[in-house]
Amino acid sequence: MLDQARLNYLKDWQQRYVDQRKFAGSSVLIYRGGHEAFFNAVGQRNIEEDLPFTRDTLVRIYSMTKPVTSVAVMILVERGLVHLDAPVSDFIPEFAQMEALIPGAISIDQTEPSCPPTLHQLLTHTSGLSYPFNPGVLAQAMAQEDLVFKADQGKLAELAAHAASFPLAFQPGTKWEYSIATDILGRVVEVISGLSLAEFFAHEIFAPLGMTETGFRVSPSSGNRFASLYTPLEGEAMVLDVATTSGDSLRQVDCHNNSPFKSAEMMSGGGGLTGTIDDYMGFSEMIRQRGRCSEGYILSPQTVDFMMRNHLSGDIASMGPQSFAEQPMEGVGFGLGGAVILDPARARCAGSVGDFSWGGMASTFFWVDRTLDLTVVFFTQLSPSSSYPARAELKALVHSAIFDD
Repeated sequence: MLDQARLNYLKDWQQRYVDQRKFAGSSVLIYRGGHEAFFNAVGQRNIEEDLPFTRDTLVRIYSMTKPVTSVAVMILVERGLVHLDAPVSDFIPEFAQMEALIPGAISIDQTEPSCPPTLHQLLTHTSGLSYPFNPGVLAQAMAQEDLVFKADQGKLAELAAHAASFPLAFQPGTKWEYSIATDILGRVVEVISGLSLAEFFAHEIFAPLGMTETGFRVSPSSGNRFASLYTPLEGEAMVLDVATTSGDSLRQVDCHNNSPFKSAEMMSGGGGLTGTIDDYMGFSEMIRQRGRCSEGYILSPQTVDFMMRNHLSGDIASMGPQSFAEQPMEGVGFGLGGAVILDPARARCAGSVGDFSWGGMASTFFWVDRTLDLTVVFFTQLSPSSSYPARAELKALVHSAIFDD
């Protein structure tokens, strides 16, 4: 059972973040055993216009798009249209002749021949791709061209092909590094299915799950429900390697009125979706229910179980990452599209072995705990997600309210 008195600590925590100007607003939705057990929203979705953060507020979920894209890939795998050991060059020819940086490279031209990464390596962030906000030579080169698949950066096919012109950070399969790999997978879904990523998501995932408010572009019919994005940083909210704190802990960096998400052209499988908390709970509950939804199954139970297993040789920390990540690295493995708790004690956060979770750069977060029959989704709009230890605090608060015989 969830102790309602202890859940008040969660409400107090949300309000405290607002009062201390850490978050403009937030919402938490908890399901237990498939039924809603808790919801609370506080603060504002837009400070400047004094608009409240409500249940139907639309937010940028950024990297919480990655599990959706991973499900799309596995739908194609289940249909026998592709296998996970296929090289990405089978679908994006520009990846055929790859180079990887040599160990200890200090220049982008210090490379050696490399095999193209496989779809499995893309799914598990062991492909050798990177992000501009990571440390290292490759990330620096990517940052110079702002290669991050933003909403206003053109067509997916063109940017995915351009990404292949950069060397890999390491030989595929040898390390873990958070990356644009899931964006590349989004293009693979398009090539195999013959549909745009938006069309595939809408038909195969969103419609069966009733996710009517989730997409790459914020609809004009949503009115002013789209939240603004804030940052405590002085510069860009995603330039983490040179981040300095601003005088204003809630500086607006993307206004709901003129956001690129209003007219998005890029369909970023790694971070392009916006949506409501109830929509994402529908997706998360599908994971908890091993692929089942009201209209049948998105994926088979065996496939979802496979996705929720650790696909690394150990935890993330054992693979020597230097990259930014949405999760702790010790005691945490990685499945297909999300983190997997291997040892809650080493992860230093309450939870169950097998917890499946991921978050987004704007500090959103979800996790599925089958042992406790629990699903939690947290929405806010503050970038970067490393600004405060909100996710660990949220997990501790939720677990403190669980009293099962």
